[in-house]
Amino acid sequence: MKLFDVYPLYNVTPVSAKGIVVTDDKGQDYLDFYGGHAVISIGHTHPHYVKRLKDQLDKIGFYSNAVQNPLQEELAEKLGVISGCEAYNLFMCNSGAEANENALKMASFATGKSKIIAFNNGFHGRTSAAVAATDNPSINAEINQQHEVVFLDLNDAKGFEREISKNVCAVIIESIQGVGGLDEPNTEFLHKVAALCKENDALLIADEVQCGFGRSGKFFGFQHHNIQPDIISIAKGMGNGFPVGGVLIHEDIKAKYGMLGTTFGGNHLACVATLAVLEVIEKENLMANAEELGMYFNEKAKEIPQVKRVKGRGLMLGLEFDFQVADLRKKLIYDHHLFTGGAKDKTVLRILPALNITKQDLDVFFTALKTALS
Repeated sequence: MKLFDVYPLYNVTPVSAKGIVVTDDKGQDYLDFYGGHAVISIGHTHPHYVKRLKDQLDKIGFYSNAVQNPLQEELAEKLGVISGCEAYNLFMCNSGAEANENALKMASFATGKSKIIAFNNGFHGRTSAAVAATDNPSINAEINQQHEVVFLDLNDAKGFEREISKNVCAVIIESIQGVGGLDEPNTEFLHKVAALCKENDALLIADEVQCGFGRSGKFFGFQHHNIQPDIISIAKGMGNGFPVGGVLIHEDIKAKYGMLGTTFGGNHLACVATLAVLEVIEKENLMANAEELGMYFNEKAKEIPQVKRVKGRGLMLGLEFDFQVADLRKKLIYDHHLFTGGAKDKTVLRILPALNITKQDLDVFFTALKTALS
């Protein structure tokens, strides 16, 4: 049997990793400034993370949600305190797409409606409703196109005001777009969105799959704008590589048996992986580090004339050029041994490192970038 051909692959085979250093099968070290799509939030094989998982595996790795799992309650309590979202209830699943799928489903349950407002260049996953709300026709099969979704430009207040009155169940938005290329809605627009959702009995879903868990310098990206979503979807950095997703559902939305369910979601290892990440974020003060290094990154980028602008916040960053960055990424990985990312906007180089990197790490990145550009 052969693998289904899904992605074009770089000719690199990692076999071990520690911190932001990834080592391939030939013994070559690479510095990871991409974190596997923002997944590695506290560094590869962080000792606390590894110990927590090993210790749990010696006890019990999995049982279904038919029995009590106190680790889920411990996680919900700690997540509520660290994120400042104690007025929400936690449903655990396995991925960002699954989180958004369940978020949209909950909005439809709660409102009795089905229409969705999403935004151009947004990305919410590859499952049924999540991919229908994703602005990429090439990954939407015919079956996905049966969902009723309206796409608007970010910050299009007039368009939003026009569409929100048309029997909408949910508005789904990233506070910082990931795949799309680090564009952001502004605070005035988000306040209008939140207010009009309430007026029109629609639920506001904050997709924090990539920009959550401290990456923006606050725990959630929407917290830069002082709004309160009805539902928050999470994944990526919450498990530091262990497949974990979740949905934070405001306590005003009441649960009923049968609404949601999962076999693997919230298993013992998933809970411990997420607890370990939260413990490291708290102990090492990683949100403050992300904020500080985001500012340092912006200062260093000013030294490079080819950079048109820096996009994003904290350690969810993009460098915009006036050329497509595919060849630059190849130079960085093959000549300078640095992992970086691309975006739907082909002129944006995405930087999504672990939240505990240092200024010295960023100095190495910018030295290599200057050489590659020259």
